Amino acid sequence: MLLLMLLLQLLLLLQQLHALIMLLLLLLLLLLLLLQLLLLLRCYCCCCCCCCYCYPARNATLKY
Repeated sequence: MLLLMLLLQLLLLLQQLHALIMLLLLLLLLLLLLLQLLLLLRCYCCCCCCCCYCYPARNATLKY
């Protein structure tokens, strides 16, 4: 009977651990997506004489 209780406890612990691992993987995926979005939205800005010229990292078209 004690062995059965221990086995049940271990199973519950494994389920909690599995849920925690899945949550961590989901958070990592969201972090990677956010990083990708930040890299996509990154733009280079050149400020001189009170004027700023910004253009996206992908193409070099000037944006006012």
